[in-house]
Formats: sequence, C-alpha cells, structure tokens
Amino acid sequence: MGRGAAASLPLTKMALPPSSCDVARAATTRLLSWALSRLPWASFQDAIRMLNTLQTNASYLEQVKRERGDPQAQLEAMQGFLERSGLKVEDLDRLNIIHVTGTKGKGSACAFTECILRSYGLKTGFYSSPHLVQVRERIRINGQPISKDLFNKYFWLVYNRLEETKDPEHASMPAYFRFLTIMAFHVFLQEKVDLAVVEVGIGGTYDCTNIIRAPVVCGVSSLGIDHTSILGDTMEKIAWQKGGIFKPGVPAFTVAQPERPLEVLRERARERKCPLYLCPELDEFEEGCQALELGLAGAHQRSNAALALQLARTWLQRRGCQGLGELKEMPPSTELLGRPVPLAPAFRLTDAMIQGLRDTEWLGRTQVLSHGPVTWYLDGAHTTSSIQACVRWFRQAALNQEKPHDGSEVRVLLFNATGDRDTAALLKLLVPCHFDYAVFCPNFTEVSVASNADQQNFNVTLENALTRCLENQRTWTRLLEEKVGQDPWLPSPLRVGGLLQPAPTRGSLLLVPPAPRPLNSPALVFPCLAQALRWVAQGRDPHLAAPAASGAHPHPAASSGAVLLREAAAVRVLVTGSLHLVGGALRLLVPALSQ
Repeated sequence: MGRGAAASLPLTKMALPPSSCDVARAATTRLLSWALSRLPWASFQDAIRMLNTLQTNASYLEQVKRERGDPQAQLEAMQGFLERSGLKVEDLDRLNIIHVTGTKGKGSACAFTECILRSYGLKTGFYSSPHLVQVRERIRINGQPISKDLFNKYFWLVYNRLEETKDPEHASMPAYFRFLTIMAFHVFLQEKVDLAVVEVGIGGTYDCTNIIRAPVVCGVSSLGIDHTSILGDTMEKIAWQKGGIFKPGVPAFTVAQPERPLEVLRERARERKCPLYLCPELDEFEEGCQALELGLAGAHQRSNAALALQLARTWLQRRGCQGLGELKEMPPSTELLGRPVPLAPAFRLTDAMIQGLRDTEWLGRTQVLSHGPVTWYLDGAHTTSSIQACVRWFRQAALNQEKPHDGSEVRVLLFNATGDRDTAALLKLLVPCHFDYAVFCPNFTEVSVASNADQQNFNVTLENALTRCLENQRTWTRLLEEKVGQDPWLPSPLRVGGLLQPAPTRGSLLLVPPAPRPLNSPALVFPCLAQALRWVAQGRDPHLAAPAASGAHPHPAASSGAVLLREAAAVRVLVTGSLHLVGGALRLLVPALSQ
C-alpha cells in the first residue's frame, strides 16, 4: 500500500461517476461491514479484508491529483474523523510525540530515535509507513509490531465507532492511511506508551498526521525530489511542504540540505515561530572515542543517526529526564558560517544512546540476507539520491563479501518503481554496477494475491504494473546500448536477450504484448515476484522452490541465464526501487516474517 497517498491527497468536491464495479464493491463492503460488526469473533483476517476496502481506487487517485481541492479542508476532515472515533486533537498531546518528515531516511531516523529512547527503559510507540510484509508493522510498541489480537481489537473499536457515527452528508469512513493513523493514536493512548514517534506519510503541511498540534520535538531528514504530483516539482516547493509540521515554540532539527531548500525551511520555521537547528555530523559525536556502530549499514545512515541523537536528547531534556549526555564545547564550524540555520551542539553520548544506535533494526533498508550461494541485498530506494546511496552501499557490501575461488560470480538487479517517479533516471544510476541480468516485475508476490490480504493493493492493476515493467525493460536496454558505445569494458548487452512474458493463467489476466522488435539484452520481465525470485535462485535458496520445468519460457535469455545462475559459485542480487517490491521479496525470502 502506498505511503499515505490516499490520506494526504486532498479530496475533490466532485466524485467520479461510479462504475458498475465500484457499485458492486460498495454494496459488498456495506454487507461485509454489517455482518462482521455483529460478529464478536471477527478475526484478524476479517479486519484486514475490511481495512482493504478503505483503499482509494486508482482512477479516483488520478482525479484527486488533477483537481487538488482544498487541502486545509482535508485536515479538518481528519479532525472530524478523529472526533467521531472518540478522541479529541488535544488528547494527542498526551502522547509526547516526536514528529518526523523528509524525503529520504525519515523512517530510518525514526527507527534510530525509537530504539535510543527504548534503551532508556521507556515504553515507545512508533507509527510508520508503508508496511513491508504485514500491516501490523505500521503500529509498533517497544519496537515490535502490535499483535494480531491487539490489531483486531483496536481495528473493530475504531471501525464500529466510525460506522455508528456516520453522517450521510460526509464520507462515512476515512481512507486507508487516515484510518490507520487514527487507530495508531488509539493504540498508543490506551496502551499507555511514554512517547510516540510518528513518521509523516507524504509531505507534511497537509499530511493527515499534521493534526498533531503539540509535539515535543520535530525532525526533517534529507530532502529530495519525490511525489512531485502532490508536493511540487522543485526542492523549494517540497521543503515548504515538509516545513508545515513546524509548531510554535517546538524545537526542530534538520540535517545538511542544499542552500535554497534550507532557506525555505528557515522561513517556514520563522513564520511558525519554531526554533530550527542544523544537526552536526556524526563525526562530531565520535571525537575522543571510538567510531560508533550503527545497526543500519551505509554511509548515508550516519546523517539519520545524527538527527535521531538530537531528537532523542531534546525529547529527554524537554520531558525532564536524566542521563542526557553532557554538551560539548564546539567552536563554530567555518563550513557553516553564514548558513541560515544555527548549528546544534554535539554532546557526549550516554551508554543508552550508543546501545540504541547499535541495536536499531529496520527491515528492507540496506539489509543483507545470505542464503547459501545466493546473497540478497535489499534496499527500498526510490529517489535519485537514495539510489546513489544504495549503489555506494551495494558496491561496498559486495566488495566485502568473500570472492569465489573460481571467480564465477553473477550479479542480478531486481527492480520496480511506482507512481510518478522518473525510472529512467533511477536505472541510469544503476548501470555502473555492471549487472549480468536485470529483472523487472510488479510488486505482487503472486499473480493472484487474493490469499494474501496484507499485500493487496486496489490502487494498481496488474495490467498497468506489467506495462510499467516493460517500459523499464526497454529503458534498461537503451541505457546499456548507450553505455556500450561509451565504455568498451562494459559487458555487451548482446550476450543474452529477450523478454520473459507471463504464461496464460485461468481468468482474464492480460498478457504482456511482445516488444515491437526482438530485443537482445540482459533484461527479463516476470509477472510476479515469486516467479522472478525462483528464476534468480534456481533452487539454490532453501526458502524458494525451484522454477517449474513446465511452462518455462523457451527464450534463450531465460534458459541460458538459468544455466549460469545454477553453476555460479556466488550470486549477488540487489533488490531495490519500490519499498513494496522489497517487502514482497522479504515475505518470500524470510517466511517467518509472515507468522
């Protein structure tokens, strides 16, 4: 499911004419709601199925993007939903919230912050998006997803209250992300957490989490270009949206940013009477002591860790806690003289802070899974700067792996991207990794996801997803052909070739049409993640079945590649792009995550 897209997009006053499919689905939803709300034994899977009915359909999302409406009215609508669920906005003040936005690394910064404060013995709540394997991951207590029983309990509590108070004049139910946000507030309040770390969905100003009126501290991670149809197409416009979470008198911290976006953040902080500070580099905290060990790999995680340290210490300070870490005497940095935002001081780290940074875990971000001869490198990177960071991490991580004695190593890229992202720009950054094969597939774990409610997404059709994969395949081929003309040392794309097309299945699955002309390239398209992963692993990963002999595509690209993958001493696979792709891969590669 999208990172809050349906929640933070402004609704329009004019709805699309309902199709027969929409009408049938609405009728089914009403019947299901009526039946389940009267069953005391409604299960967790019943809750997930009902939650999925709150997803916004794809055509409506497109209309919302075109006709922006009144964003401020959507925050007022969110407040109305919250009140109908039994909470007032002022109730959220009791959660002692740390509110974090940004384009890249905000989830990692939140994870570092939560783990540091948990290391102090505090009971933590953590709300994030999207989920990778199970929706329960979005709402965590003490670092763990809430249990199925707890999810079930609070889902029906919130759902039934909203159902009982629905108004024929307005939408009776909030959309998917809004509902989960309201539910998270209920969970954290009733389970009596000491604090809640809340990650913004999209943007900040009009994001539904921005009904929070009095956080303890705010943070802005690294900015970049993403969600341009919603937030704007320049860094300055995006910075304006992100700065919308600043609140009067509430300290806020940001990491190093380009000059103009940083100036926009400063202006937003000034107009909102919010003291804004720039985080020092993590190196400043390591002076006079050994290098810090971070639970998340990659050099780019250092700025997220530095932001987390400032957020955690400020929270402890404002809540009157002990063990803050003594401030260091710091001369003004010549590099930052004249910058529009003052530099926050570094401080001596406590044992709890050091432990928190070391113990942080965050699935699907710079994660390595070694499964025999196949090593999977997973990183949900979907902006140009995050892909650049991913490439640096992957090349370093792959170099650190022991090289096979006979030198037979195969490198595979598994990629997908969704939304309005410029996939050509992302793929171009991946070419220098010299992959032997590039594999493209939708985010669906199977061609039919009906049996896996956590992975259902009504906002994307399989046909559209496969079309996007075909476009990515053609883009990759073109980029390689251009690169070969420039770099004689790059392996030729004429070595292997073809497009692996989905086999017919029962029902009305639209087959991907063949390319206009035969393409000789190392790029393959699969209809789902399971088929893609099985082809890559060739039965050598104990968690994956071998690819089926029957129905195998006869194209040489698939058959010759299968031979190389079976015989290679080492197979290194980078799974990147959409976080939903990474989540689906984790579901298949680590079955325990689904339990």
